[in-house]
Amino acid sequence: MIKKVNVNTIKKHKENNEKFSVLTAYDYSTAKYLDEAGIDIVLIGDSLAMVALGYETTHSVGVEEMKIFTRAVARGVQRAMVVTDMPFLSYHTDISSAVKNCGEMIKLGANAVKIEGFSDYILDVIKRLVETGIPVMGHLGFTPQFLNTLGGYKIQGKTQEAADEILKQAKELEKAGVFSIVLEMVPQESAKYITENLSVPTISCGAGKYCDAQVLVSDDVFGKFSDFKPKFARKYGDMKSLILNCAKQFDEDVKSGKFPSAEEIF
Repeated sequence: MIKKVNVNTIKKHKENNEKFSVLTAYDYSTAKYLDEAGIDIVLIGDSLAMVALGYETTHSVGVEEMKIFTRAVARGVQRAMVVTDMPFLSYHTDISSAVKNCGEMIKLGANAVKIEGFSDYILDVIKRLVETGIPVMGHLGFTPQFLNTLGGYKIQGKTQEAADEILKQAKELEKAGVFSIVLEMVPQESAKYITENLSVPTISCGAGKYCDAQVLVSDDVFGKFSDFKPKFARKYGDMKSLILNCAKQFDEDVKSGKFPSAEEIF
């Protein structure tokens, strides 16, 4: 019996000062490989809007698309915790529709959802979700769904006052019931300060090494997505070159008659 990662597992990592890992996945096979590799949380990030669907921002992906990817990823995972990033406008209009949309992801195999931002309304949504039995991962600092109101891709929490504000928001999310909080594009010193003053784990997305976990977009890690590379993303492979080379060789073999061979026909 494979022991499934859950909210209690993540809580214990924080208590025992143990790091844990988070990577995104958008399809069955990638999710399966991440799970086999030992990744603790597999996130169906709304980043798929850009890296999988070719949109310019995360705003363009909707609930129905996230359902498709959630179903596929959940099928590939046995051990890791599966978290679905709730897309723009899927939880913003009213609490009833927020619970319904998040609940659909749980029905499709997600173990939790991720909610961006902070406001009194967001706190009410989180409380209702947790009361309903849906674990919630929070997201503070730079929040891509608020790109337009933030005025671009800007680092958050650069001053002590700004760090204090993020910490204040994080504590409110904590009270509302989140089991973890992503800190995105926050200076390392600020993230360390915030992490040390919370009981729930923090997950760094470009927030330095002192958070309890690290998350990256898998297409950045694998070197598959090449339109742009965030400063905080480390490239561990070169899938772009691998795919290009394989496709070119296939093209050449087809046109020269080398494919299929005698062993590859009926």
